[in-house]
Amino acid sequence: MSMLTPPGMGGKYRITGNAYPRMRRPHRRRRIALLAVAAVVALSLAGWGTMQLIDVFTGGEKKAVAGGKKPDCKPAATGAAVPAKDAAKLPKPAAVKVNVYNATARGGLAKQVGDELKKRGFTVVKTENAPKEYDKKVKAAALLVGAPKSLQSQLPVLGTQLKAAEKKADARGTQEVDLIIGDAFKSLDAKKDADAALVALTRPAPAPSGDTC
Repeated sequence: MSMLTPPGMGGKYRITGNAYPRMRRPHRRRRIALLAVAAVVALSLAGWGTMQLIDVFTGGEKKAVAGGKKPDCKPAATGAAVPAKDAAKLPKPAAVKVNVYNATARGGLAKQVGDELKKRGFTVVKTENAPKEYDKKVKAAALLVGAPKSLQSQLPVLGTQLKAAEKKADARGTQEVDLIIGDAFKSLDAKKDADAALVALTRPAPAPSGDTC
């Protein structure tokens, strides 16, 4: 009897030879380990994919922050509002004395525009062809001309009626301003748009607020 055979056992239960039988580990633990590794890898890939999607949709802001720069922040629109101290100095349309000059080859424009300005409350002094200095030389829709001080008073108010008009100061000593009609002129802005622009111009701008970005 082999020394490996337990006492009392023999016959078909007798173990022969002089080596112990090799015991193998069950395969179940290996499967569990493989499944655990696969789960970790899957979760990692899912997390990485989520971060990529977030970066796609918020990439601009994240890059700006990463570079030490804040995203561009724009203040709320305030139209053409001006500071309260300047808005208070702006004249009413009736206080703006306007000479309307036609610098184009089209006849009757000066009177047509002058009549419309009167309806809108402006004081029109005269309507006639433009002086030689400007006649057939104004390419813009119109040119508004006045004394240097008028650039912060009469001309902005008159400019609400035609936003495409250009502004210029000269050395005149009077308070009258000129609206010189140019080649690109089609018409004054619609009255409702001009009225809205005038309200925005004379509305004091709100005090600047802190950065909310």
